[in-house]
Amino acid sequence: MFTGTFENSIDDRNRMIIPAKYRDAFKGGCVLARGFDKCLYIYTQEDWDILVGKFSRLSQVDKEMRRFIREFFSNAEECIPDKQNRIVIPQNLKKYAGLEKDLVTMGVMDKVEVWSKEVLNDPEGENMLDNDAFVAKLAQYDI
Repeated sequence: MFTGTFENSIDDRNRMIIPAKYRDAFKGGCVLARGFDKCLYIYTQEDWDILVGKFSRLSQVDKEMRRFIREFFSNAEECIPDKQNRIVIPQNLKKYAGLEKDLVTMGVMDKVEVWSKEVLNDPEGENMLDNDAFVAKLAQYDI
């Protein structure tokens, strides 16, 4: 389980250092994906596999679910930390989350969330996937 909050940054090569507390969990690799509310999620491979199993139960006849699955998986990226415990954040994910320099990295149960410090502190922030009715629909699938 991931807990804690850390401030860090992204460098000019789109790399971020994984906080020391989380390094052992990600040393064999991880999956970086779009999160809700304009953040990124980092999953261990094991937790990603569990999530994929849950997603396989989503109704493929539901147009919203197909769109969600498409957006979520097409924007996910497998990562292997380098020797300095850094991962590269692809440009499309960096843009989605509004990452420029200052980051807030926080453990949230089965994943780590990566936030732009500015986005996290913006009460007016809006996200295409931030829709209460849709989030309630996902809850029907134990997600």
